[in-house]
Amino acid sequence: MSTPHAERAAAPSLGLRGSLARTFLPPWWLALITGIAWTLVAIILLRFDYTSVYSISLLFGFVAIAAGTLEFTALFMATGWWKLLHAVLAIVYIVAGVIAFISPGNTFAALAAVFSFFLVFAGTFDIIFAISVRRQIEVWWLQLVGGIIELGLGFWAAGYYGRSAVLLVAWVAAFAVIRGVRDIVLAFRIRDVQHEGTPAPAM
Repeated sequence: MSTPHAERAAAPSLGLRGSLARTFLPPWWLALITGIAWTLVAIILLRFDYTSVYSISLLFGFVAIAAGTLEFTALFMATGWWKLLHAVLAIVYIVAGVIAFISPGNTFAALAAVFSFFLVFAGTFDIIFAISVRRQIEVWWLQLVGGIIELGLGFWAAGYYGRSAVLLVAWVAAFAVIRGVRDIVLAFRIRDVQHEGTPAPAM
């Protein structure tokens, strides 16, 4: 049975945890929705046969603009310098998508260069975010691993000079799969953390 002194001692800790959850973490339901959406995108990508630069450019443009739109959504829910970071990411993603739609030089190498730029930014942000919330989310390492993979794919794509349509599609699908799995797992952990940070109603 806890004493009043123990309850008072625990209160600051609870308040800090709840404050951190509100500052760093998005609503858990938003993470769940985005996770399901990314998973569906990955399934769609893997079911179609893309063989031309034009079709893959449209594919990547759609994914990039979708990612930018999600970042703009997170922007309105973020606080502090996270708001600026989400804004920068949203702009980078949408610009990359628009460039892909316009036509990045009509070559696989040019498209790979645009995609590498996209992946490096995405991976870097995921690594920074994972390290920032490592004290609040036990599965923070999942986003860290995803960010490292995205960063690795980005550097790989930067040095790509081949003409493999399959490989380009695989990179886009890999990005969607990483985002889908990460967001679904994080959604339930974020839900636990945010509920722990919410004081129980008075009896």
